[in-house]
Amino acid sequence: MDKTIQIMPCLDMQNGRVVKGVHFVDIRDAGDPVECARAYCDNGADELALLDITATVEGRATMLNVVKRVAEVTTVPFTVGGGISDVKSAEQVLNAGANKVSTSSAAFRKPELIEEMVKAFGSEKVTVAIDVDQNKAMPSGYEVYIDGGRTATGVDAIEWARRVDGYGIPVILPTSKAGDGAQTGYDLPVIKAMKEAVSADVVASGGAGKLEHFYQAVQAGAAVLLAASVFHFGLIGIGELKDYLKAQGVTVR
Repeated sequence: MDKTIQIMPCLDMQNGRVVKGVHFVDIRDAGDPVECARAYCDNGADELALLDITATVEGRATMLNVVKRVAEVTTVPFTVGGGISDVKSAEQVLNAGANKVSTSSAAFRKPELIEEMVKAFGSEKVTVAIDVDQNKAMPSGYEVYIDGGRTATGVDAIEWARRVDGYGIPVILPTSKAGDGAQTGYDLPVIKAMKEAVSADVVASGGAGKLEHFYQAVQAGAAVLLAASVFHFGLIGIGELKDYLKAQGVTVR
């Protein structure tokens, strides 16, 4: 494993609070975003993700005041997603202090938005997130979902990832709807299939519950390990995870 693996806690936000659901529903409170962000930076996170999980469905922009407050305490790069529907909303989020923006539903509905954002900010500031669920009718067995995992699109997830990769995006973030919050392990086949199809780094997201799950994701080809529940609820510490991965021969920061 010659690549340095990044550990990325994810703050899912709703109404200005960090929350965590299971399979994108059954949401429970997990704390204040600023406190969570500060704690993760202190505990050795390499990056942070902040996701305004209901912004798209509620048809509103990301909560910029929260982005600003989190930006003031973070010492690592942080990516903000949710409600970023055009270049202007992306610009507002970056101006509020985010290092990168992540787009999912808007990019799917209007793929040229990816190109516009890359042109406006540079590819290193743009991440494309893809919510996926298993569907045997798809060539790869995975279908793209949008609107926070609520809407099936009928489009094959690996095909869409290939198309996204064509815009020169450096990071693609697939989240398995089946795995989300379930702590039963990442959806390894989708990570593997996506890594084989794209040149971008692939983020493992959705389902981490044990230390072994993180190592399995690295073996499947993930460069960034994203998790929420296990970190929020103190089941696994970031230092503990890094020590474990190092013991498996994985290069970490």
